[in-house]
Amino acid sequence: MGRLDGKIALITGGARGQGAAEGTLFAAEGATVVLTDVLDEDGERTASAIDARYLHHDVTSEARWRAVVYEVVGWFGRVDVLINNAGIYHAAGLMAATEADYRRVIDINQVGVFLGMQAVARPMIEQRSGSIVNISSIAGLRGGGGSIAYTASKWAVRGMTKSAAVQLAPHGIRVNSIHPGLIETAMLHQLPGIDAGHMEPWLARIPMGRVAEADEVAKLALFLASDDSSYSTGSEFVIDGGMTA
Repeated sequence: MGRLDGKIALITGGARGQGAAEGTLFAAEGATVVLTDVLDEDGERTASAIDARYLHHDVTSEARWRAVVYEVVGWFGRVDVLINNAGIYHAAGLMAATEADYRRVIDINQVGVFLGMQAVARPMIEQRSGSIVNISSIAGLRGGGGSIAYTASKWAVRGMTKSAAVQLAPHGIRVNSIHPGLIETAMLHQLPGIDAGHMEPWLARIPMGRVAEADEVAKLALFLASDDSSYSTGSEFVIDGGMTA
């Protein structure tokens, strides 16, 4: 038996990277998976490979969120798990970031998570169960000068997670956040120096001395999506090889 047998899981940013890894693992553990993204070609390919469904989804659109959740509930009658995984990184500190850059990151990383929680809360309240997992970052645990917008958005995800957890707990809904460190995905290669062969300074900050694979984050998401974490809500789960220790 799988740890997600009978559960309906909606995963944003599911076309590649962490989202795809989560979708693959969740499907293997018995979930019916719906992946969403704006990268339609990659999303369709990933969904086909794991026998999932795919929907085009701009997470900054309230109307699209409502439509996606309506479609999922129409297909399967319920939604048990939301993984708010969609996000972007923009490398610009306080003096370099433009207002447009800042607002774009906030819209996707922060407002998108808010809209997602709000959209799935309605059916989850009716069914009196559900697990929402918001992908934050270690940037949501400490200050970082490399991207003020990304850092702000990930702190916001952490705070919204706690607020929603308190409000939704009486309805049987759990809300937790995951805080990855350096993970081998496309976003990793946006960090300064990575693609120029300067990985050693980054690895020196990690006590475990390596970057994580996306499926390692997926396994943590699986724990939080499953009934194994039935008494965990409003909490941060860090996966960073000891960077913030």
